[in-house]
Amino acid sequence: MKRLAYLFVLIPVLTICSFAQTQSTSNAHFWPEGKTVALSLSFDDARLSQVDAGTPLFDQYGVKATFFVLTTSVDKRLNAWKTALKNGHEIGNHSEKHPCSGNFAWARPNALEEYTLYKMKNELVRTNKAIQDQLGITPQLFAYPCGETFVGRGLNTKSYIPVIAELFSAGRGWLSEGPNDPTYCDMAQLTGMEMDGKDFEQILPIIENAKKTGHWVVLAGHEVGEAGNQTTRVAMLKKLCEYAQNPANGVWIAPIGTVAKYVQEKRK
Repeated sequence: MKRLAYLFVLIPVLTICSFAQTQSTSNAHFWPEGKTVALSLSFDDARLSQVDAGTPLFDQYGVKATFFVLTTSVDKRLNAWKTALKNGHEIGNHSEKHPCSGNFAWARPNALEEYTLYKMKNELVRTNKAIQDQLGITPQLFAYPCGETFVGRGLNTKSYIPVIAELFSAGRGWLSEGPNDPTYCDMAQLTGMEMDGKDFEQILPIIENAKKTGHWVVLAGHEVGEAGNQTTRVAMLKKLCEYAQNPANGVWIAPIGTVAKYVQEKRK
């Protein structure tokens, strides 16, 4: 009887372990050319350092990144952004007024609590048109300012994720805790993991763990420099590019839109 009782306990445990093992290897052959993980680098706000220091660095390594821009910032380096686009970098929409929760005092003039779905959609359409006028492309991607996906307050609160799904092929979050499962993730709310203020040694485990499950790591940052608030470190980016470009490491590094298109076609 004791042996039977042991077996009844053991069988479910073995089943769970087997399922977990299957899940961890289910995406092993998902990525192109035998790659085991996908990696996308993205930056928000069209900050000056992104084209002053970031795109030249990426061009040096042959790496293409995704930039979610504010049109007022693009105007400050318009020719540089045109060059970045020409060199294969990707431009996404980051809204017109960067609306976030009014709990941030600086966001109070454009508080999400005061938005409606209608107002949000109109703003995003205007921003797409402005970027088209500036750079000659209509963005297919969006990054949620502050990573927040709501409008309104209390009983009138609504998600604007459906608006993003309608207008864009993909939407990226912020301060997410993990990477994306390419077989399941919602393209309108991709996870975006912070790379600001981190050394390569802090980023590497995220990528290595994602290899085990064949997931897609989307990193998100702001400034490109040596130090400072909301700054992705140049030293980290150099090591990351070298690591990703080494075929032995099995990393497919590509802009968000490129990976999203591949995932959508693969799912079919």
